[in-house]
Amino acid sequence: MAKKINVGMVGYKFMGKAHSHAYRDVAMFFETETVPVMKVICGRTETAVSEAARKFDWEAYETSWEKLVQRQDIGLVDINTPNSTHREIAVAAAKAGKHILCEKPLAVSLAEAEEMLEAARQAGVKHMVCFNYRKVPAVGLAKKLIGEGHLGKIYHFRAQYLQDWVTDPEFPLVWRFKKEEAGAGAHGDLNSHIIDLARYLAGDFAKVVGMQETFIKKRPELEVSEELTTGLTAESRRGKLGEVTVDDATLFLARFKSGALGCFEATRFANGRRNGLRLEINGSKGSLLFELENMNELWFYSCEDPDGMQGFRRIQVSEATHPYIEAWWPPGHIIGWGDTFVHLVYDFMKALHEDRMPTPNFADGVECQRVLEAVEKSVKEERWIDVEAKKK
Repeated sequence: MAKKINVGMVGYKFMGKAHSHAYRDVAMFFETETVPVMKVICGRTETAVSEAARKFDWEAYETSWEKLVQRQDIGLVDINTPNSTHREIAVAAAKAGKHILCEKPLAVSLAEAEEMLEAARQAGVKHMVCFNYRKVPAVGLAKKLIGEGHLGKIYHFRAQYLQDWVTDPEFPLVWRFKKEEAGAGAHGDLNSHIIDLARYLAGDFAKVVGMQETFIKKRPELEVSEELTTGLTAESRRGKLGEVTVDDATLFLARFKSGALGCFEATRFANGRRNGLRLEINGSKGSLLFELENMNELWFYSCEDPDGMQGFRRIQVSEATHPYIEAWWPPGHIIGWGDTFVHLVYDFMKALHEDRMPTPNFADGVECQRVLEAVEKSVKEERWIDVEAKKK
């Protein structure tokens, strides 16, 4: 009989919906010896969180995360609140002996991320950070092809993450535009994903140099109590102008410890790009290309193909031989963005059953934060910055 673990989730908006989908559906598709129970959802506003509990099918709700982490019936705390709250909730959850799943970026600073990792290690709890793009089957196939040597020596890692949801100057000053709450703008929100994918596929960073820009310096302040990131009405856009204190776009170059070169671009000002994450990896024996908006496809070029027959081939990553796909639909029946969270929860449940640390975990979150911070230091000092782990 499968063992159950009760989940307490803090946050109930965009990411709360994605995480709820994962907890609800993971046992439908994957055989797991540990099964999540959607016990409690938590948010500050009772009317909103109670409605989320009903809509997402949680058993109960709380309006205090402090009470949630102390509940004896909770074994796993899920954190998908604004970035500035991650550290406090995670440290408290660790001290209460709860396993933790936390959204990315792990924290608003490297120091906070390291504190979270240390608290989890001291408590001996399992921890995971929600870099869900590692769980895309096409990315898993890319990892396999690289690991098997099909690309040879990696020369280039090229990554973009382009969005356009804030190009309107009248879009209001939500928490994502405030450094004290978000830590960073497009850099922390978007570059964190492609930095993690780079570490996953190409290895650790050695040094970086970057530049940033905030194109719209002031935005209308919200007059409503609940701040949303999408679907805002005209009534919620009224108010005086407030200062944007994060970046709208951050670009940087990198050198990896392997000697490979990298270039990274994250922006929220690429009109027409709704969620345009794109990776290209070039090696001595071939290349790979992946685009998130076509997430069931991976493009592979092999220099070892016969002359006259070389070219990028499209691999539809929906065969049972590909990571995670065996649990889903027949070949050619594609999966979607939200299903990456199902894979993430499945891997966490499997790790709990096997009593091992899942990946990506807080250690990966710390290393991503280290690169983010090095880029910000580079922008400020206008020079290359070494990405060095703290000496113990």
